[in-house]
Amino acid sequence: MLHWLDIDYRTLFRLGDGGRIERENDPEGSPGPGFWLAGCAEGNIFGVRTDVPEDIAEELERLVADEPPFTHPGIPKHLGRYLPLLGGSGPVKYNFGLIYELPHALAYEGRARLIESGTGEGRELTRTWAANGVPQGLFDLGFHDVTDLWEPWCAAAAGDEIASIAFAARLSDAGAELGLVTAKAFRGQGLGAAATAGWSRLPELRSRTLFYSTDRENHASQRVAARLGLRLRGASLRVG
Repeated sequence: MLHWLDIDYRTLFRLGDGGRIERENDPEGSPGPGFWLAGCAEGNIFGVRTDVPEDIAEELERLVADEPPFTHPGIPKHLGRYLPLLGGSGPVKYNFGLIYELPHALAYEGRARLIESGTGEGRELTRTWAANGVPQGLFDLGFHDVTDLWEPWCAAAAGDEIASIAFAARLSDAGAELGLVTAKAFRGQGLGAAATAGWSRLPELRSRTLFYSTDRENHASQRVAARLGLRLRGASLRVG
C-alpha cells in the first residue's frame, strides 16, 4: 500500500532533488503544496516543497515519523503543529482528500455515448470546440478552450451535448490521476461514472496505476466513486 501511495505522490507532483515537491505535475505546472501527507492502514508518506526552509522540513519529517497511520475519517495527530510551521504567523490553507483505487477496464452499465481522444470522433470534437468555443456548461467549470482538455480523455455525451469529461489531470510514466467534470445540468444521471469507466479503458493508460482522488467535502464526486464501486485506499492532507 505504501508503494501504491508513493506512485500517487510521483504522479501528482514534479519532484526535485531529494524527492521534494517542485510543482504540480499538470501541463500548466501549477504551484504545489508546501506539505503533502498521505496515509493508509500500513503507514504514511509525505512530501515537502523545495522552497520550504530546511529546518522546517526537518521538523515536519520528525512529526510525520511520530504520526499514526492517517486514514479517513481521522485527523492527523500533528495537524495543529503542521499548520503553524507552514503558515508562519498567519493562517494557512489546507484540505483533506480521499484516494480511491481505479481499476483498469472498469465495467459500467450506462447508456451514454462515449467519445475518446485519439479517435476520429474525438478529433472532430476538438476541431468543433476550437472553431465554435467550449459549451457553456463546461466553460463554467474551467474548460475555456481545447488546451484545457488534457489527454487522454473520454467524454460522455447526452444526445448532442457533452455532459461529462474524464481526463488525465496528472500523468507520469507509472501513474495517472483522473480529473472529472460534469456539467451541472447533467449531474446525478450516471454520466460522470460512464466517462470515468470509459477513461479507465483507454489504451494509453494500460501500463499505469490509476487513481481517483477527491476532496473530503466533495460529496458529488464521492457518489460517482460509490456508483462505480471504487475502493477507498488512502487519505491525504494538503497544506499551503
